[in-house]
Amino acid sequence: MENSTLSFYFNLTMFMNIGHYRYLAFVFCLLLYGFIVSANLFMILIILRENTLHEPMYIFIAFLSVNSLYGSTGFFPRFLMDLLSDIHVISRPACFTQIYVIYTYASYELTILSIMAYDRYVAVCHPLHYHRKMTSKTVYTLVFFAWVCPACYLTVSLNMVVRLPLCGNNIQRIYCASWNIVKLSCVTTAVTNIVAMLGAIIIAFLPFGFILYTYLRIVVACWKKSSEVRGKVLQSCLPHVISFVTYSITSFSDTALSRENLDEINPFVAVILSLEFVIIPPVLNPLVYGLKLPEIRRHILRILSLKPQTKKNSHQTLPESTLTM
Repeated sequence: MENSTLSFYFNLTMFMNIGHYRYLAFVFCLLLYGFIVSANLFMILIILRENTLHEPMYIFIAFLSVNSLYGSTGFFPRFLMDLLSDIHVISRPACFTQIYVIYTYASYELTILSIMAYDRYVAVCHPLHYHRKMTSKTVYTLVFFAWVCPACYLTVSLNMVVRLPLCGNNIQRIYCASWNIVKLSCVTTAVTNIVAMLGAIIIAFLPFGFILYTYLRIVVACWKKSSEVRGKVLQSCLPHVISFVTYSITSFSDTALSRENLDEINPFVAVILSLEFVIIPPVLNPLVYGLKLPEIRRHILRILSLKPQTKKNSHQTLPESTLTM
């Protein structure tokens, strides 16, 4: 056990030596981070300032943008520093802080998508009861539990990882990941594995199952309706479906990568699979919701063209929040 808890730092070993191209990569990633921050802030500000967007569906979109800012800020500053550095070491406190931020970001993304699915289910399947069920109290209660429950679980789970005695300090990732640290443990990790499995069921599989169930109900409810109604439902639900599918693919890729022997995978492919999880959803979400939802798109175009809001739209209410069928 003399090598346990080797040092106070970890070495991130997945960074490739790309020579002077690292400056080009740095500029590209800096611009990408700037776009993520600008686009998501713009989305939040539009929803905050426009009274017609103070409805559950748009409030949830704003929280999704807040989470994108949270997750990308937990990843990009450190990543940009590492791109310009020849030594990729990170202290234990910084590493575990990064794990907490990135993993809570991932959990929040899924729980927010879950309550957005519930909102669409109520709007489509129970439109006459929408305002009674989706009150302001209900909205903020759902958001509260969507943020608190993952944070509590990950605090307990990460605390168990922090306590593990380690016999190495090389992490085969470009950012800190808990499973890679667990694999460095000098002792058996059966208890940690059981807690992680139970947590995955609660934090991941239950929300996934709930989202799939709600959309099955939506499909059944729209099956025999007119093409006009189906088109309206599709317009309202498509951005959420795109966000959910994107999240599912990128999170599955990240999870699969953690379980694979990275020595057998092309380094460039491994880096891409690591990056997409923390880059694609924050980039794609504001684009999808900004371009696909007419109410948000209308306000964006009005702001960009600097045209004053016309009165005929000032009394418009819930164009997509409730779908009368």
